[in-house]
Amino acid sequence: MQTFIWVAGAHFLALLSPGPDFFLIAKSALASGHRRAFQVCLGVALANGALIAAAFTGFTWAAQTPWIATLIQGCGGGYLLYMGIQCWRYAGATTLTAPSTETKSPSEASTPHQGTPGLMAGLLSGLLNPKNALFYISLAAALGSPSLWQQWGYGLWMFSIVLIWDCAMALVIGHPRIIRQLGQRLTLIERLCGAMLAILGLGMWTALMI
Repeated sequence: MQTFIWVAGAHFLALLSPGPDFFLIAKSALASGHRRAFQVCLGVALANGALIAAAFTGFTWAAQTPWIATLIQGCGGGYLLYMGIQCWRYAGATTLTAPSTETKSPSEASTPHQGTPGLMAGLLSGLLNPKNALFYISLAAALGSPSLWQQWGYGLWMFSIVLIWDCAMALVIGHPRIIRQLGQRLTLIERLCGAMLAILGLGMWTALMI
């Protein structure tokens, strides 16, 4: 249960830090309304679900060879520690504002979604962001070798949280006051995220050494 709380907390805090998926959802909500934005949200969630399933499947296979499992856990712990340091180091560097429909968002520059239906745009954004894959591989390594039912539970939980959070953001994204209040706390959120990821990464390294 303690592991689940740490993983769920790290995952949710990571969602609070804006990235390409967030900017794509924001632009879709402002430019095309909630209906398209919800399609984007579903695409992003499906992409995350696919990456989660791939991460669990890959680590379960790797766990059959002890040295490969140890290597993945060591690299996963190092990546989480790196992410944590980066989140803390650059906390406050991102300005969270309601984006203009006339300004290109970062997702537009990196994701081929122009003219693409919302579902496909979200799917491409989630799948083509390498940080998503690395993050879920690291979490799978942190969990070790959970049972199949536990894997389903973790996977459904993270998929649901991504979908619910993104849809909620799509609903409120057009309200500058809400975005401004969230932006004022973004530095604290990013530092909390960094601390939790770093602690989780150090915990993985400690478990390997014991």
